[in-house]
Amino acid sequence: MDFKKTNAQPTTVTRNLMDFSRDTNNVYESVAIIAKRSNQIAAEMKEELNKKLVEFGSHNDNLEEVFENEEQIQISRYYERLPKPTLIATQEFLEDKIYFRNPSKETERKN
Repeated sequence: MDFKKTNAQPTTVTRNLMDFSRDTNNVYESVAIIAKRSNQIAAEMKEELNKKLVEFGSHNDNLEEVFENEEQIQISRYYERLPKPTLIATQEFLEDKIYFRNPSKETERKN
C-alpha cells in the first residue's frame, strides 16, 4: 500500500461526529471499524518498514561500533512524516473506501 497517496491530513483534524454515524447509524460502531482498519494499516506500515531496514542490519554484536547510515535515517524520517494509521483509516472511512459488515445485524434482518 502506498501511504503517501492518501488524502489523510498529517495532523489531527476536528471532525463532525454525525459524519461517522452516516453509514452505521452508530458512532461507536464506526469508531470500532476505524480502529480495526487502523490496526491493519499500522501492521502493514511496520512490516514494510522492517523489510526496508533489514537491509541495513548489522550482523556483528560489537557495541563499540555504532555508525549512522544516512539511507536508514532517510527511510525512518519518511515513515515519521506519514500520516498516522488512525488518520488514514478515518479518511478511508469517510471516503467509503472501507468494506465492513456486521454479522449480528445480518441475522436480525433474516429473522
